[in-house]
Amino acid sequence: MTRTGPLSGCTIAISAHRRAEDLIASFERRGAKVLHAPTLQIVPVADDHALIEATRRVIANPPDDVVVTTAVGFRGWIEAADTAGLAAELLGTLEQSRILARGPKARGAIRAAGLVEHWSARSETTAEVVEWLREQGVDGRKIVVQLHGLSDPALQEALRSAGASVRGLEVYRWGPAPDPALVERMISQVCGGTVDAVVHTSAPGAQAMLDAAALTGQYDELVASLRTGRVLNACVGPVTAGPFVALGLEPLVPDRFRLGALIRIVTDRLTDDNARSIETAFGQLVIRGGAAVLDGVVLPLGPGPRAVLAALVAAGGDVVSRPELLAVLPGAEDVHAVEVTVNRLRTAVGRPELVRTVVRRGYRLAVEPAGVPT
Repeated sequence: MTRTGPLSGCTIAISAHRRAEDLIASFERRGAKVLHAPTLQIVPVADDHALIEATRRVIANPPDDVVVTTAVGFRGWIEAADTAGLAAELLGTLEQSRILARGPKARGAIRAAGLVEHWSARSETTAEVVEWLREQGVDGRKIVVQLHGLSDPALQEALRSAGASVRGLEVYRWGPAPDPALVERMISQVCGGTVDAVVHTSAPGAQAMLDAAALTGQYDELVASLRTGRVLNACVGPVTAGPFVALGLEPLVPDRFRLGALIRIVTDRLTDDNARSIETAFGQLVIRGGAAVLDGVVLPLGPGPRAVLAALVAAGGDVVSRPELLAVLPGAEDVHAVEVTVNRLRTAVGRPELVRTVVRRGYRLAVEPAGVPT
């Protein structure tokens, strides 16, 4: 039992592969327990020769427009060119082209390479870049699109149908989850409400979680858990939220589509959410996904004790009968299991008087000040 940060007792699941370390470190500094289960992984292009040859063709046949979709992809392209001794030629070629950025992160990578973008999409979507190009007129123009793992061929086709010559350049792609069993475990915990939030940083990663749930027979339960808000579902931006919005869900999205803003809004929401908290005789009691927090002290709880405590908190100090508690206990068959679980709960809390027995009626929380007779 230790006193930690504002997310004491919270469990947060992270589906991201890239830059997950930043999220993990930030949430752990705030006291959360983190379950990292990447639903996809970034895989460099297997054939480096193909990327270098594509780069040589770009240099030999300079494009009029270059669409940069991701910072990691653009940096990877420049690094691969540098390894092959082509960086100076590539940068010189790009300097003569009209460079379009999908958003601020792509723009930052462009500027870090010593280049300047001509235009950047405010929505941070490739669709907006394509629409802008079509409005400007692309008939006869040569366009290179740096692909981003799961690019939509229809967007490139929209440019071709408007008269452009389009070449896709693949620097990396999305590969399968590095540990499918861990992803299944994360989905089970989201369905069971034993995590407080699940955090996503890419639309492909979000969709992959839904796809994995379908493969393991948990799709309906997962969607129901996210729809009820029992587990906070947070996305770094509206593009990432797209797979959930398409299902009629409303993920939490920060005003600024950045990791820092995502961390802050998740922290604020979990800190301010007092729906499962109550003032007791021994301080504020807050129910979290896999733990409870009493007067700022984290109390790790198993599923049974946590279920009983959550029912008592929901009752607000009123008596909860043994049959009612039996109904919330996973796998329990008789009221004796309730008595055993209550004893385990009292031991885990370290304050046996917090859960009081009401003879022949059931149990209730001690919500009155300590020392006041009942």
